[in-house]
Amino acid sequence: MWGQIIDLRGYWRFHIGDEKSWSGASFDDKNWEKIEVPSAWEDQGFSGYNGFAWYRTHFDGRKLNQEESYVLRLGYIDDCDEVFLNGKLIGFSGTMPPKFKTSFNKERVYHIPPDALNLNGTNTLAIRVFDVVLEGGIVNGEPGIYRSADEGLLVDLQGLWSFSTCGKETPVSKIHEWEVINVPAAWEDNEMRHYDGEAWYKKSFRVAANLKDEDLVLLVGRIDDFDRTYLNGKLIGQTRDGLPYGRSQSYQKLRVYEIPKGLLRKNDLNIIEIWVEDMGNVGGIYEGPVGIATKTAARRFTER
Repeated sequence: MWGQIIDLRGYWRFHIGDEKSWSGASFDDKNWEKIEVPSAWEDQGFSGYNGFAWYRTHFDGRKLNQEESYVLRLGYIDDCDEVFLNGKLIGFSGTMPPKFKTSFNKERVYHIPPDALNLNGTNTLAIRVFDVVLEGGIVNGEPGIYRSADEGLLVDLQGLWSFSTCGKETPVSKIHEWEVINVPAAWEDNEMRHYDGEAWYKKSFRVAANLKDEDLVLLVGRIDDFDRTYLNGKLIGQTRDGLPYGRSQSYQKLRVYEIPKGLLRKNDLNIIEIWVEDMGNVGGIYEGPVGIATKTAARRFTER
């Protein structure tokens, strides 16, 4: 269960329009309006407004613990959004113009990357919103910082990953253009509607020097349909039952791959690359958890 640590309901700074600099932690928003969150902006003096707008607020990172993982829950936003923490994009829902796609009926839950947090003081949260019709903005829910439901992950890798569609088993080294995708989430929820085929996921991360390198596994959630998973260039696991579409059950299997001792680079960059093949319906890393855990902790996830 999620447990709320910081309540973000209340009055936020608000401004209609759209400027890239409004995402930054150092931007001065003291002359902006204040509106209540959650509540549609039409009910707070902006009746009839459709288009871009930004929300900004601050919270104290000293209330959080570096040993725990956190998620940002924002409730429901009409229509689409991009969320920045201290100037870093940490999540998005829907698609901004010119390829507009609404996501008004999806609860926003974004995993907070540890390297985006300031645990020693003030953090700035900025949300870019686009609304096309009817209500706009952060319309309802219980916005706040919550303890992650996926307790037991030593390294939480959920959030934004690099993503690229590819031809028949295209080597990752041949891919030079990458998009950003939410993980876990079906790629149909990330602008890839009606796509069946192959794709690569990629994620860079660091681990602490004191992280033990024995008895560790990489969990990469449930994947529709097949995968090959590499850590620092080494194949550490793959799932393919060999059955055709409609009979294959690979999509139901939680991927838990053992990490060979010494493969993780302490205080240095590590890279996960996952090749995925989808035969039909939804595709990709559609469900978590995604991260590094001990074998003992991983059993809790497999027994769900």
